[in-house]
Amino acid sequence: MKKYIAEFIGTFVLVLFACGVAAVTGCSAEANAAYILTAAAFGLVIVAMAYSIGNVSGCHINPAVSIAVWLNKGMDTKEFIGYVIAQFLGAIAGAAVLMALIGKGMGLGANGLYDGNVIKSLVVEVILTFVFVLAVLGATSKAENGKVAGLVIGGSLTLVHLLGIFFTGTSVNPARSFGPALMLGGDALSSVWVFIVAPIVGGVVAALVWRGLYSKKAKKSK
Repeated sequence: MKKYIAEFIGTFVLVLFACGVAAVTGCSAEANAAYILTAAAFGLVIVAMAYSIGNVSGCHINPAVSIAVWLNKGMDTKEFIGYVIAQFLGAIAGAAVLMALIGKGMGLGANGLYDGNVIKSLVVEVILTFVFVLAVLGATSKAENGKVAGLVIGGSLTLVHLLGIFFTGTSVNPARSFGPALMLGGDALSSVWVFIVAPIVGGVVAALVWRGLYSKKAKKSK
């Protein structure tokens, strides 16, 4: 239960603070200070949470990360389901608090389709999530990486946001997308399935690629 509470808190903070920065700064696809601040906010939240709840739950705060860890046998099915439920509930709570503070007018940091195109948006999000989750798996693969893993993962999330904000606002996290979309409704909610499906696919692909790379490395070292 402590792990689930930690995942709830982490995802709550991610949505409230990172999506909050996107909303209050007016972040858009236009390259400006708000764009950079939003990318940095997502990365900094991950760093903060990694070093505060990481020792409790591993600080997934993202179903795409959890599914990759589960596929690589880093957690059992019951724990995986508990993590995902906690993450979605945390995201909903974070979006609800953000909406209570600023209303719906600023968008709550919700994602949107690139050029209104589902296929392009799916492709972009799969690629972004693949890169991010692969970085997570690599950074957490060795215990000795523990001191810097949070920085690497936070930096990786900032990196994918620096590109992805232009296209979709960057999801790479089904829970992070669902919370704001649920509060906003309308177009954000009708298209949120893209930002649930694509990150899951990206996470699965990253897990499979990492498994192949890691198994080959293990064989060579023998």
